[in-house]
This record gives sequence, structure tokens and C-alpha cells, in this order.
Amino acid sequence: MAVVVQILATGLTLGAMYALAAIGLSLVWGTLGMLNMAHGALMTIGAYLCFCAIAMLGLPLILGLPVALIGGAVLGAVIYELCARFLLRRPQFENAVMIATFGIGIALENSILKLFGAYPTPQPLAVAGDFVIATVHIPYQNLLIFCLALVLMALVAGLLDYTRMGRAIRATAQNRDAAQLMGVPVTRVYRQVLGIAGALAAAAGVLISSQSTLSPSMGGDPMLKAFIICVVAGLGNVRGAAAAAIVLGVIEAAAQYLFGVRFGFATLLIIVIAALIWRPYGVFGRRQVVRL
Repeated sequence: MAVVVQILATGLTLGAMYALAAIGLSLVWGTLGMLNMAHGALMTIGAYLCFCAIAMLGLPLILGLPVALIGGAVLGAVIYELCARFLLRRPQFENAVMIATFGIGIALENSILKLFGAYPTPQPLAVAGDFVIATVHIPYQNLLIFCLALVLMALVAGLLDYTRMGRAIRATAQNRDAAQLMGVPVTRVYRQVLGIAGALAAAAGVLISSQSTLSPSMGGDPMLKAFIICVVAGLGNVRGAAAAAIVLGVIEAAAQYLFGVRFGFATLLIIVIAALIWRPYGVFGRRQVVRL
């Protein structure tokens, strides 16, 4: 029982952090057909914004995450205005924007490296203490991460389902041309989607760094895992990405306990390879039929 509780506690914490990163990545892909390779850098920027707000500006701990959310949203919108908007109508948009955002991500990471140095730094957004379930001591920090991630995911779900902005985003994702003919401001929708994804990436970076440390390259591994989750769930499926993140987080935690820490990521790679072989359109995706 203690082993099960430990695996679930670790897995749900990992899954909650991965879910925030994967939802933003999936939302951008589903709406723009764009793989934002700067997504990992946005996680790093969000983590450092939280650090600056608390450790340098002396703001209360409760304001660290909102500062990161705002900064990530602004940076996501800037990436659209300065990069994606100009490439959107060009041939081979997917390849061009992937290369462009990859360059943006490298530039952002090197800027962080120049400003803060390469040495790992602890994230001040942390809660001390723990509670006991079945003789297992679970840190309050894990509970905080899980609850914050659930709140943010619920807000995104409510935004997409019950607001005018959400309806415009869903309409644009289903058919951009039809949405534009019906009066949906597609350009504004794209900007909003990049902003939402940037805010979620920043939040994921804050939560991930609170479990480990801050470093300029900290976004690379979560970015790769978020992409794996999106592939397994089905690219563009936001709810599927959230569910897959939780399940894969628990699987990774179980693999780390049973086989060792180094086998956690390897297990995710085996899962994504199996998904690409037997269900290439994703567990929650739908097969696309093209009629000629």
C-alpha cells in the first residue's frame, strides 16, 4: 500500500506539471497547425520571472505565479506578432515556423544564461512540511503543484467551453476559412492562443522548477515530454493531452520505482513508439480520411 501511494503521489505530481506544458503545445498545434519549438524556453522564462518577482523584487510568494503567467502570455503573443504572423500564409508554414521558433528558443535560453549564469538556483516558490498517508510522507509542495495545475486546467477548460473567446478558438481550429467567413477575427484568435499557451508554459516552468532547480536549459526535457504526450494523445486534442499527461506521469513514476530513475524517460519513449506504430493518430485522436 505504501508503494502504491508513493507511486501515485509522485506520478500525479509529474502528470500535473506535464499536463500544463502539453495543453499549451496541443492548443497551438490544433489551432495553427504549428509546433512551437520555443515552448521549452517559455517554461524557462516563466520560472525565472517568478524567481525575479519573489527573490529580487521582494513580492509575496502568492504573486510569483501570476507574474510568470502574465510574462509568458505577453511573450507568446510577441512570438506570434514577430514571427508566426509573417509565416502563416507562406508555403510549408509548418516547417518554416518550426525552424524559426527553434531559433527563438535558443536565443531566449542564451539570454537567460547571460543574465543569470549557468549555475542552478532554487525556486523560492516552495511550501515546507508534509503529511502522511499509509506511512508515506508526501510534501505539501506536491499537493500545491497538483492543486495549482488542476485550477489552471479547469480555467482553460472553462475558457474554451463557456466564453466567446473559447468558441472563436474552437471554430478556428475546426475550419479557419469558414470561421473567417462567419466574422471570426482569426488573427486575434491566433494571438490569443499563443498567449494562452505561453502562460501555461510559464506556469509549468514555475511548478517544475519548484520541484528541482532553475537553470537556463531546464525547459528542454519537459518540452520533449510534452511533445511525447501530445503524440500519444493525438496532436491538437487538448483534453486528451491532459488525460494522457496524468496517465504517463504515473507510468513514469512506476517505471522509476521498479527499474530505476534512468528508465522513466525510456519507458515514455517505448510508449510513444508503440503509439506511432499501432495508433499514429493518437489514443484520443480520430483517423482522418482524405477523399480525392
